[in-house]
Amino acid sequence: MEFNQIETRLDAIKSDEVVCSDNDLDEMSISLEAEVPEAIYMGMKEFISGNENWDQSMLISSAITNFLFQNGSEDRAVTEKYLNDIFNL
Repeated sequence: MEFNQIETRLDAIKSDEVVCSDNDLDEMSISLEAEVPEAIYMGMKEFISGNENWDQSMLISSAITNFLFQNGSEDRAVTEKYLNDIFNL
């Protein structure tokens, strides 16, 4: 799925076309496929195996949130996720 298709879908969800609350948006997820260097993959695998409260999805979500927040995202959901991750909430 292209980025603009994702944006279009999220816009449709937020508009009158689909009725849902902000909490529903927080619970929605999409599947991503990405190539990463082997060293990063091995680091991810090692971290997850040593931290039973984490899984691959949580790690990737946290990494993306961290990147977005540190690069100026003003989205409230990004800020909330970032702060929750920092304080392990």
